[in-house]
Amino acid sequence: MSEILHHALIDTAKMLPFLFIIYVAIEYIEIKLGDNLITKVKKAGKIAPAAGALFGLVPQCGFSVMATVLYNKKVVTLGTLLAVYLSTSDEALPIILSQPDKLGVVAPLFLSKFIIAIVAGYLIDFIMSARAKSQVGAEICASSETVEDIHLDEIDEKGCCGHSCTSSKVSWKELLSHPIKHTVMVFIYLFIATIVLNSIIHYVGEDNLGQVLMSDSLFQPIFTSIFGLIPNCASSVVITEVFLKGGLSFGSVVAGLGSNAGLGLLILFKENKSVKASLKVTALLVAISSIAGILIELIF
Repeated sequence: MSEILHHALIDTAKMLPFLFIIYVAIEYIEIKLGDNLITKVKKAGKIAPAAGALFGLVPQCGFSVMATVLYNKKVVTLGTLLAVYLSTSDEALPIILSQPDKLGVVAPLFLSKFIIAIVAGYLIDFIMSARAKSQVGAEICASSETVEDIHLDEIDEKGCCGHSCTSSKVSWKELLSHPIKHTVMVFIYLFIATIVLNSIIHYVGEDNLGQVLMSDSLFQPIFTSIFGLIPNCASSVVITEVFLKGGLSFGSVVAGLGSNAGLGLLILFKENKSVKASLKVTALLVAISSIAGILIELIF
């Protein structure tokens, strides 16, 4: 057991400097682009699902939260919300970038998620077009608000580490403190995930790892998509790390990261008055992610 802990600590510690640098860069992007992204999605109109899918790829932890608030205010459609959820990957990009030998998976992984998000977003809005338009129009007319009337301070929500998602006035202290907190948090999750995975490999054997994690089964994408619903970045950390170590198939990691909407689902259930509507969004998210993962498995 001590050997497992030792190897896990060494493997994870190697990623620390990369993670910190990446999170500093992400924090800078979040400060510079956060408000602009929200504004653009609010004003995107018919291209909102595509805009949501594109901006969801930007690695900022609060975007799915802010998209959820816009959806609860009936400013964006269900298709746009799902497009943001499906393209959001929380901690996946920083973890992959911190392992230079794994950079080859970045393009196919995020391109797949982007395409799935766009197709699903427009398909959902097409199927529910009449209802989606009436919801948006009725809410805005009833409240006498236009999209432009809804100010950024009204949708200010806390991100995963408790910092503001929309504030553009951040001190250098926060520019460094948030990445430090994020790096330490992800390091702990990675360390635990590595211990668990290394223990499985040690006790069941590397040859049997695929069998334990159902690598050859079409059920793996389904179970991974359900696991991805956990409203915490720990789930995306575990999914990404297990995939990079060969425990998950490509279709399964797409499914798991597709359903992983970060804190977005938590805010959805917290602020949406209709539990039934929130459950519908969750069911659609799991169904789309699972089907996409299975189709990738069957085709590739």
